[in-house]
Amino acid sequence: MGEEAAKIFTLSEVSEHNHAHDCWIVINAKVYNVTKFLEDHPGGDEVLLSSTGKDATDDFEDVGHSESAREMMEQYYVGEIDPTTIPKKTKYTPPKQPHYNQDKTSEFIIKILQFLVPLAILGLAVGIRIYTKSG
Repeated sequence: MGEEAAKIFTLSEVSEHNHAHDCWIVINAKVYNVTKFLEDHPGGDEVLLSSTGKDATDDFEDVGHSESAREMMEQYYVGEIDPTTIPKKTKYTPPKQPHYNQDKTSEFIIKILQFLVPLAILGLAVGIRIYTKSG
């Protein structure tokens, strides 16, 4: 990077450079022409090619690149990205689910107990009756 003003690219301009003979990526609002680095990239050229046409900052940061890798990027720098051309990230909102009413569950348990407790008492009474008659 010299003293001259950095060239500003739109995301659509950068997206046109998306194959093995011409590969540009966007990291931290900077545009890099990584075509010459594709064969040398430790993760393989597919990693870089899959990062074209988008802001690859998260992909780059998730891997945890070394300081020397970050310094090496400077030789591939070609300009800046126009931030207004990068789509805003949408926040994930989980789908609406029906409200779980714990009160209904306890009502259900009470109804089962109202049926099972008398049935257990009746069974116990019959068992005692049979046991005492046979003895």
